[in-house]
Amino acid sequence: MPGTPLPGPTTHHRPTAHHRPTGLNPVADLPKPPGLHWNIRAEQPVAYSVSMVRGLLDLDDPTLARAVGGGHGRPFRCLLAIDSAVDTLYHERFAAYFDRWLIDATWQVVQGDEDAKSLEQAVLVTEAMSRMGILRRAEKVVAVGGGVVLDIVGFAASMYRRGVPYIRVPTTLVGQIDAGIGVKTGINHGHHKNRLGAYFAPELALIDPHFLRTIDPRHVANGTAEVIKMALVKDAVLFDLLEATVGDITPETLGGCGSAVSEVLSRAISGMLDELEPNLWEQVLERSVDYGHTFSPSLELRADPPLLHGEAVAVDMAICLALAHLRGHLSAHDTDRALRLLQGFRLPVAHPIFTQELLEEALADAVKHRDGLQRVPLTRGIGSVVFANDLTPAELGRALEFIGAWTTDARAELVGAAV
Repeated sequence: MPGTPLPGPTTHHRPTAHHRPTGLNPVADLPKPPGLHWNIRAEQPVAYSVSMVRGLLDLDDPTLARAVGGGHGRPFRCLLAIDSAVDTLYHERFAAYFDRWLIDATWQVVQGDEDAKSLEQAVLVTEAMSRMGILRRAEKVVAVGGGVVLDIVGFAASMYRRGVPYIRVPTTLVGQIDAGIGVKTGINHGHHKNRLGAYFAPELALIDPHFLRTIDPRHVANGTAEVIKMALVKDAVLFDLLEATVGDITPETLGGCGSAVSEVLSRAISGMLDELEPNLWEQVLERSVDYGHTFSPSLELRADPPLLHGEAVAVDMAICLALAHLRGHLSAHDTDRALRLLQGFRLPVAHPIFTQELLEEALADAVKHRDGLQRVPLTRGIGSVVFANDLTPAELGRALEFIGAWTTDARAELVGAAV
């Protein structure tokens, strides 16, 4: 319209200044309830696999290569944390396998004896991760060895950058049916076994019975103790199978993994995983798989000469068999069968350091670990379990006496048979 001025540029007004208070009002500046309380809830699913693979290091088998992220025709990296004894036996085969699948492996040799299960060893593994410059999610640690090495490396993996993925390759019997298939990691500290640790699941556990061909016969017995444990608390059929094969389980037959041995291994693994899966974080502290693990940690750390883990567990199980029998949970016949099975696998059922004083001390420590109650698993017949919370020093003494009398009779029987 003529005479109407054109609109001018937009006028920008300076914002009005707000005056800040010169001091804080302790009432006015605090949020009102419920702003003083927050609830945070999050869930992180845990999923991992346990696979039995015969011939894991066969050059044409891609299982291990794909597990670490390689096997696709291009170079890939991993950290191999390997038991020193296994490295001596299998170094060239691992090297050839990694060359075949274009995997650049950084080698870290780890000591596998119980005395080496320390924070210092775990830190050495984390330092190897640093030297390699391992990528936090894309690259993986491969832990190869027995239960000690798997615990050390798993603990290190849980600590480094608050967790890097790792794979377990257990090479001992106890590793393949127990230590290598759960989610617990740990190191010894002070005079206590596994006092420091974490729940940290591997991505995958690869079980190759072929590694068992090269284990010492003593380690066959060591691992068999954990198989007997599962039979006593969960699987009477497995117990019968062990009785039938007691003279036939050797490094060679384990490595060959024929039908009988395959069933022993698979039943032991299945039983263990069946118990672990619904209670991975041990929210429920009454655990049947703690059978044989109430008194044994103290014995294992103090015995001189040292006992292997399964040997200490066997002595613990013998005491628990006696306790179960004396409480009427286990018949005299089945008690004798179980003790003879332990001895048949050349496992000890008694030890001079296992005094009543040590039993009482170990039980008191177990009560702390089990949140104020004894929660001692005892067999209720072969293949099931009941928990005791009221064991007394007098009962422990009677159990020791029972085992002492039984071993005396067993020795006399052997002498008589020899004559």
